[in-house]
Amino acid sequence: MKAFIFAAGLGTRLRPLTLSKPKALVEADGRTLIERCICSLKAAGINDFIINVHHFADQIEDYLAEHNNFDCNILISDERKQLLDTGGAVAAARDLLGNETFLIHNVDIVSNLNLNSFLSKGLQGAAARLVVSQRQTSRYLLIDKDSKLCGWTNVKTGEIRGPALNMHPSDYYKAAFSGIHIFGPQLFPYMDKWPSCFSIIDFYLSVCDIFPIEAEFCPELIIKDLGTPQAIASFSDFQ
Repeated sequence: MKAFIFAAGLGTRLRPLTLSKPKALVEADGRTLIERCICSLKAAGINDFIINVHHFADQIEDYLAEHNNFDCNILISDERKQLLDTGGAVAAARDLLGNETFLIHNVDIVSNLNLNSFLSKGLQGAAARLVVSQRQTSRYLLIDKDSKLCGWTNVKTGEIRGPALNMHPSDYYKAAFSGIHIFGPQLFPYMDKWPSCFSIIDFYLSVCDIFPIEAEFCPELIIKDLGTPQAIASFSDFQ
C-alpha cells in the first residue's frame, strides 16, 4: 500500500518555528516530523510514498535527497503554485496515487496506533476508513451505531454539517479525527466536481450517504498533535 503524507501546510500554528522552515522539518525530541512519519510507516511495511509540498518546498526536497529518501520510493506532489487543502491535495495527486487503496497520514501527527493491524484490515467494504479517538476537541465527527460517518459538529459554535436534514449531535457518537485514514480509489470520480482547493472532511461528508465512510475506533489510541511549539517542546517518544 502507498502512503500519502500531508506536508504542504504553512505550519501557522507552529510559528515562529516555521518562519524559516516547513513544519515537516521541525524537530520533535531530536527527529524531524517527516522522518518520524516516514519511519513509522516504513516499519509497518510501506515503502512507496507521495508527499505534497508548498511551504519551503525546496527544503523538504533537499532534506529527502540528503537522506536518500530514507531508502524508500518517494514522489513529490508539487503544490508550490497553490496550497490545495487536504481534499484538493488528494485530487491533485491522483495520477501519482494510482487506482489503488492508499493510506493518508498528517505529518504532524504521532500516535501509538498499531499500523500493521489497521493496514491489514484494508477498507473492509468501506470507501474510506478514518482512525478516530476520544480526545477532547471542539470539532467532532458524528458516527452512528454501525461506525459509519454521518456528520460533523463544532461544539463551540453549534455548527452541524452532514447530508441529513435536522441532524441532532446527541443522536450520534462524537469522535475526534486523528489525521490518519485509508482512502479507496472509487471516491476519485466524486472529486471531479469540487474546486481545486477543498477539505477532505467536507468531501467525506458529501459522499457519506453514497458510500460507507467508516470510523475505526481504537480505545487504547493516544494521538499527539505536534502542531504547536508547546506540543513540540513537551513531546517525548512513546515508550
